[in-house]
Amino acid sequence: MFVINVEGAICRDGKWLIIERSSKEEHAGGLLSLVGGTVENEGFSKDLLERTLKRELFEEVGITIEDDVDYVRNTSFVLPDGREVLDLVFYCEIASGEPVAKSPDEVAAVYWMTAEEINAHPNAPVWLKESIEEAEHTIRKIQFK
Repeated sequence: MFVINVEGAICRDGKWLIIERSSKEEHAGGLLSLVGGTVENEGFSKDLLERTLKRELFEEVGITIEDDVDYVRNTSFVLPDGREVLDLVFYCEIASGEPVAKSPDEVAAVYWMTAEEINAHPNAPVWLKESIEEAEHTIRKIQFK
């Protein structure tokens, strides 16, 4: 059984909302990341991924997002304890708020970075770089609809 994780790819003025994960985090502590978190089991539910994304963005960086989100990509990985994670990335837009490191146990810092800055950063893991590349493709598709 997978642990399901969702992440929000948010772009403003050509820069992506990126967090530095707290060094206290079990997975990827100290690395750059999109904002997101784990889906909680709710039994029968509707729009669980979207609601989780909204909750995590508010809890971690204090923003709300628009209702419409666009699927970007999914990947899987294995945590050090052997749990398998399914990670889903969605492109979304801020409805209100300005991102801040609201949850210091999870978020050490908040940045707005270009794709080039992310690609050049020593603490940017390959999966973040790939997610940003895919999210940029998603934005282009949305603009041409």
